[in-house]
Amino acid sequence: MASMNIVNVGKAYGSLTVIHGVSVEIPDGEFVVLVGPSGCGKSTLLRMVAGLEPITFGDIRIDGKVVNDLPPKDRDIAMVFQSYALYPHKTVAQNMGFALKMRGETKADIEGRVRKAAEILDLVPYLARYPRQLSGGQRQRVAMGRAIVRDPKVFLFDEPLSNLDAKLRVQMRAEIKELQRRLATTMIYVTHDQVEAMTMADRIVVLRDGRVEQIGSPLTLYDTPANTFVASFIGSPSMNLIKGHIRAAAEPFFETDEGIRLPLHRAPEGSDGRPAFYGIRPEHFTLGGWVSAHVTVVESTGSETQVFAKLGQQKIIGVFRDRVEEPSDHVIAMTPNAALVHLFDGESGLRLI
Repeated sequence: MASMNIVNVGKAYGSLTVIHGVSVEIPDGEFVVLVGPSGCGKSTLLRMVAGLEPITFGDIRIDGKVVNDLPPKDRDIAMVFQSYALYPHKTVAQNMGFALKMRGETKADIEGRVRKAAEILDLVPYLARYPRQLSGGQRQRVAMGRAIVRDPKVFLFDEPLSNLDAKLRVQMRAEIKELQRRLATTMIYVTHDQVEAMTMADRIVVLRDGRVEQIGSPLTLYDTPANTFVASFIGSPSMNLIKGHIRAAAEPFFETDEGIRLPLHRAPEGSDGRPAFYGIRPEHFTLGGWVSAHVTVVESTGSETQVFAKLGQQKIIGVFRDRVEEPSDHVIAMTPNAALVHLFDGESGLRLI
């Protein structure tokens, strides 16, 4: 087990900088998820932590020791990749114990550690099988077991669930989180899937274009996003962001670019007339009341109904527990919960309230 500090780390390829001074402090035993869209630099950052990619500037410290110049094998980390990368001609037990064999560990020690890891991952019945005889989820557990037997200070996961079907992804999310709690080991997990990030992380690091947008617990990012990017990235469906202006009257309200008024619980001081984005999560609408929107699509999942609509010319989504039939006139009345509204600056996108 170990703490990890990523201190002002950057990466450049010639004149092109792709990681711009990222800093993240990870306490011992924490599960941190790096999340962001494709091309944001999350996998590059993970590879620099692993020693697979050289650092242009900054420091990576494991238990206070700078490891910038250490090769991967000397960093005491273990990495699980998107590809299982199992040897097809070796059994599960041989795949899991291969790194220990290469390190010169005794046969008895290898067998004991492989058996222990297999018990943790429910792989004992499959130790004599070959990868071709396993399901996708079982192969991913073997890849995880290969990392566990090394007993590293830090586990690194690079989108390990991307090749699995939806049902198996849900199962494996729970298994990885349970594994982290049992091992109490520091883990850094990379994904582009914000649902994975929300359900698994102790803390989330949101990246965009090689920069940190916000760091915090899943609920902190959900409840108080720092800017419009985080607001739209965290949450599924994403937050509605409606353009307009703040009207800080005796009873404040928000006015869209089409002149539609939306309720506000409060307005920042001196913000009257300020261009802004009105942020409201889809589940924070109720049916009936304040505004009328033109319905474009109604999708029912059984447990909830998603209503896609237009408020003036701006697209919005409402999510309701009620079963909503598409109205014959294609118009639906909805009321946003004013107490749960977010306001973001119209130019910078930074959070106002």
